[in-house]
Amino acid sequence: MRIVISKLDKMILFCAAAGAAVAVSMAPCLAAALVAMGQQPAGQATVAKQVGVIKSISGNNITLTTDAGAEIAVQVVSNARIVRVAPGQTDLKSAPSIELSDLHAGDRVLVRGQASSDGKSFLAAGVIAMSRSDVEAKQQRDREDWQKRGIGGLVSSVAPGAGTITISVRSMGEMKTIAIHTAKDTVLRRYAPDSIQFDEAKPAPIDQIKPGDQLRARGTRSADGGEFAAAEVVSGSFRNIAGTIRSIDADAGSIEVMDLITKKPFAVKITTQSQLRALPPEVAQRIAFRLKGAASGGTANPPPPSSAANSGGQTAGGAGGAGGAGGRPGGGQGDFQQIVNRLPVTPLANFKKDDAVMIVATEGTSSGQVTAITVLGGVEPILAAAPAASQAMTLSPWSLGGAPAGADAQ
Repeated sequence: MRIVISKLDKMILFCAAAGAAVAVSMAPCLAAALVAMGQQPAGQATVAKQVGVIKSISGNNITLTTDAGAEIAVQVVSNARIVRVAPGQTDLKSAPSIELSDLHAGDRVLVRGQASSDGKSFLAAGVIAMSRSDVEAKQQRDREDWQKRGIGGLVSSVAPGAGTITISVRSMGEMKTIAIHTAKDTVLRRYAPDSIQFDEAKPAPIDQIKPGDQLRARGTRSADGGEFAAAEVVSGSFRNIAGTIRSIDADAGSIEVMDLITKKPFAVKITTQSQLRALPPEVAQRIAFRLKGAASGGTANPPPPSSAANSGGQTAGGAGGAGGAGGRPGGGQGDFQQIVNRLPVTPLANFKKDDAVMIVATEGTSSGQVTAITVLGGVEPILAAAPAASQAMTLSPWSLGGAPAGADAQ
């Protein structure tokens, strides 16, 4: 049976290979491609598609974990056409045919065929595959490119008509503003309200970006450093919570935290992607000493304040940029984030009721529950030394959940 590779499939493959910087995902681009291509032409048989990662293979049966998180059983017909493509490849004429035995767990595939009525099984007449090693190599190249050509900061203003976003960044101990210029071909994505996965960031117009948001861009900076031509922009709103744990439900993977500033409880969901860490006592004491010195008017090089720190604990600051990047002499935001990134993972079982924690979490939904990106324990000395100042020590969300990683190119 010959499987025709449509223009839509080519769009999907291009999005999968080039659209996501770290965790290569086809789901957001699939939705965009379907909208762009319109409905199935009249008279043409409907072909179902599923995209995801192979969990296991046995004979001609594949267990596929889809990008939506579902697990489906895929049966590959005996005369199915199977081809392998490289990340970024859009011309499928040269894609080599392979055997089902050449596929392995961890490979990304797009299967085409017929889905069952309950959506739990799938009969595949065609398979387009990317090897796990090729995907990982592409991810590494993208990480390096985000590190080399990336910049991150806090949104201070947005001019949708001009396609310009102004961000504040900390460089060499002082705050600077940089104008991020977008064009028609700039890829704009935004984190879902309750997602911590970069590959779940959805295409979104520039007018969805608001002051106080975190923003990360990849592109080319001007010679004077004041402007930035963006090829890709990722933005999101995050909550910054500092307080004490009221209760822990390890079975449900959740904790309740009493916010130190608002005096209101927050239900915080802990997932497998949430990063839990704890500061060693000596490190926490050292940071507390610097904060206390700053609060008393000393010269103790405290972490810099963030304009996003507010009594409501709404949007997180983190003007230092991505993933522990941008560490500068003087104990700035980058220094603090670097310390956090180097800490070992701490199991949820190690956290106890009444422990003080600092949390960066998703914006949340109408349910009131937020999802933790980072939970940092061992912060009692910090909160005791300067409760208000601790709100300025926002934890960067960008190194987590497959987000763009790497140092700011400042």
